[in-house]
Amino acid sequence: MDLEKPLGSVIQGSLSQGLEVRLHPDVSVEEMRVGKFLVVQGTRSRFFCMLTDVSLGTSSQRIIANPPEPTNLFLQEVLAGSGTYGTIELSPMLMFTPTEKPVAKKKSSKLASFEASSSEAIELLPVKTIPSHFSQVYDASDRDFRAVFGWEDDPHRRNFAIGQPIDMEVPICLDLDRFVERSNGVFGKSGTGKSFLTRLLLAGIVRKQAAVNLIFDMHSEYGWEATREGKQFSTVKGLRQLFPGQVQIFTLDPDSTKRRGVRDAQELYVSYDQIDVEDLMLVRGELNLSEAALENAIILRNEFGKAWINRLLAMSNGEIQEFCETKMGSKSSIMALQRKLNRLDELKYIRNTCPHNYVGQILECIEGGKHVVIEFGSQSNLLSYMLATNIIARRIHHAYVRKAEQFLQTKDVSDRPQHLVITIEEAHRFLDPATVGQTIFGTIAREMRKYFVTLLVVDQRPSGIDNEVMSQIGTRITALLNDDKDIDAIFTGVSGGQSLRSVLAKLDSKQQALILGHAVPMPVVIRTRPYDDTFYREIGDIAWEEMPDVEVFRAAESAKADLGF
Repeated sequence: MDLEKPLGSVIQGSLSQGLEVRLHPDVSVEEMRVGKFLVVQGTRSRFFCMLTDVSLGTSSQRIIANPPEPTNLFLQEVLAGSGTYGTIELSPMLMFTPTEKPVAKKKSSKLASFEASSSEAIELLPVKTIPSHFSQVYDASDRDFRAVFGWEDDPHRRNFAIGQPIDMEVPICLDLDRFVERSNGVFGKSGTGKSFLTRLLLAGIVRKQAAVNLIFDMHSEYGWEATREGKQFSTVKGLRQLFPGQVQIFTLDPDSTKRRGVRDAQELYVSYDQIDVEDLMLVRGELNLSEAALENAIILRNEFGKAWINRLLAMSNGEIQEFCETKMGSKSSIMALQRKLNRLDELKYIRNTCPHNYVGQILECIEGGKHVVIEFGSQSNLLSYMLATNIIARRIHHAYVRKAEQFLQTKDVSDRPQHLVITIEEAHRFLDPATVGQTIFGTIAREMRKYFVTLLVVDQRPSGIDNEVMSQIGTRITALLNDDKDIDAIFTGVSGGQSLRSVLAKLDSKQQALILGHAVPMPVVIRTRPYDDTFYREIGDIAWEEMPDVEVFRAAESAKADLGF
């Protein structure tokens, strides 16, 4: 590919609708793909653009009415470029205007070069104007990508390479400091690789020490290992294998975790006195709870405090009748509540009381800089996942609020909490308009970085997430979506989102994603970074990989002893 060869000329356009470019006769329209990154060299500025549409044009209706025969290649070549031509639509995203005059590389090249000594020397600005007629369009070079997206070893930024452009071998980097300071989302329909994308992001956060992760692992895919999709069965390493000294696994189903070969996972249980009425509101659909039952649950909680569920489950019909007569409750509603709460006994991790403070143990790990993966094993049904996730996250968030307020009061750096990123799957179950007010995740999404806690939501139905929450999502990494409502939700609060709809709809079903938002200077389509042995070597804890097995298990036992086990 000759990067200095012009592809076409700008023939018309506007700031709001984008640019229309007519391709030169020697440029095949088949080389132009939606999502491609191109640059337009204006008179004064350089414009970084995304290709959003490709079309064919003719100079005369007679050609359409009487096209040349398929075998008449001579006539087709005569018409190419004059009678028939290709056009592309570009959406300008960023512009760079040097303070000094651009210096041409050489007379034979019409592409002006703006050199910069470092990433700090290039000031990329939002597009406020457009290039003039007949400005030339070029393929983006490595230098253009580095100028816009940086590079992984940039000393000024905590960059992480998440993939490459579709047609080039150059890394596309996320600025992880900007990524973790807001809540983010990974979206895509089932089977498009959301889990692999999420695992890449989490591994980058661990490697670059951008934040501490708390991962609610619904299908046990992030902790130890996961199944790779394909005709032949194979597995990929989880975070615990890549970073054994930095990641701790807690499990709500110890038997399932042991069967999968995870040797040093810590057990985790939830007691009835940790369940509040707000948690039941979240799972009212799964438990089939009526409004009256929830109102009577509040009466019971106000009377018995944290022990209200244990007291309710132990009450006889006579005791319920007596309680209703004195506290103005509804006997039928309380009896229905009692019957439906008995379903919680089916959850392996539920206990009447828990003498050990498991949430406190998780907080100790987080404060010590350890990343925590909570596995659900066979307890991954929606009732189980939503209940445990909300209970644990609510308590951890409350602890973070206290720590953040203390830090804001003392201004002592030693009191500053570790920035925490909470990863949840099936996010629309927690953040839909009907329940977002009852979940701690709605609060976290709205508060953003105020209390040093943000979300990484993973979901296949972004249209089910409340619009206010979606507007707070800082960076959106989106694989293929087909539903129009889901595509509309992705571009909630995004200026110029209409021009990107066609880009999202044309993604491949595997290993492609559109990234836009706070952590990247402009939207970009990537081919995601392979999650393979090369990635393990580049990002994992190499020193640990080289240790003998005996030393690995000895170190694991030592880590358990440090945690008090």
